[in-house]
Amino acid sequence: MLATINEMELLTETDALSEVILQSEPVAEYIEARSQLHADPEAQLLIKAFNDLKELNEEVQRFGKYHPDYDRVSKEIRQAKRSMDKHERVIAFKQAEKELEGLLNEISGIVAHAVSTTIKVPSGNPFFDSMSCSGGCGSGGGCSCG
Repeated sequence: MLATINEMELLTETDALSEVILQSEPVAEYIEARSQLHADPEAQLLIKAFNDLKELNEEVQRFGKYHPDYDRVSKEIRQAKRSMDKHERVIAFKQAEKELEGLLNEISGIVAHAVSTTIKVPSGNPFFDSMSCSGGCGSGGGCSCG
């Protein structure tokens, strides 16, 4: 495969951008929060309990409210999720994850709009993603994104 000078420059710039991202504060905070979460035995027990209940819940959901354990499993999974979500390490990890996602979404938007303003870029917010069409929906202007 032959690469032009422009393609090589683009690859070099891409590598530089990825290095900047990897050295950023949100990435460092994410890695630290993830390692603290994995090292916390209490948090791991809560996560395991929730995941085990998720599997049981999938089985129960196949039959819906007609399954004999539907009410019990539904209640237990909500309680397990609440307990897991209230743990300080889980909270810190989710916050770090959200910050990193915001950075990556912002960079994606900058790169995409440098190519074309009609490229749709997810914002991480489903409400805004469904509202912003950016002209690329293919409905012939039926959604008035025009």
